[in-house]
Amino acid sequence: MAIEREIVVKNREGLHFRPIMQFVDTASRFTSRVAVRCNDREADGRSPMELLMLVATQATRVVILTDGPDEAAAAEALAKLFETGFGEA
Repeated sequence: MAIEREIVVKNREGLHFRPIMQFVDTASRFTSRVAVRCNDREADGRSPMELLMLVATQATRVVILTDGPDEAAAAEALAKLFETGFGEA
């Protein structure tokens, strides 16, 4: 059963390269499929270029999709990145 978690981009600069690389690094630690949906577009959660092409600005709602044996842990870890603003002030 896949997990979908809707979350809001908090970062003032939106989903730019640094948070994207944190997302990709975290997603790569799990075996589950990871994707991000934003405005009717979907990106592979392990592809920095696809994630960058989502152009998710501050306050954009995105959906994290995980599917696989460790989907719950992956969804939690990835959602936490968004919730903490990827460590940016």
